[in-house]
Amino acid sequence: MIAWWDLTESEHTAETLRDFLREEAEQHWSDIPGLLLKVWVSDPEKSRWGAVMIWESEEAAKKADLPRSAGELIGYPLEFREWFDVEATVEGAHTLPSLAGLGLALD
Repeated sequence: MIAWWDLTESEHTAETLRDFLREEAEQHWSDIPGLLLKVWVSDPEKSRWGAVMIWESEEAAKKADLPRSAGELIGYPLEFREWFDVEATVEGAHTLPSLAGLGLALD
């Protein structure tokens, strides 16, 4: 699933939402059954904020009890949300011990 907000009408920016992520990312999202990976994304120049979520199955996504949304802070619903099938995945050769904990908000 890919989702994003246009932040131009919100009092929040990609930078201010990073504080939200510091609290939310590890504490509230790491234990969601069936969620393989959530990647929060931003484009500060275009005032965009969103996420890509990869689920174990459509069933798992529908059953998931999700924590509060950034939408509560942003103040209005998503501009865009689409569900897609994953055709293939690959993890490249890297020296990181894990993909968890990466990103500007967690640096």
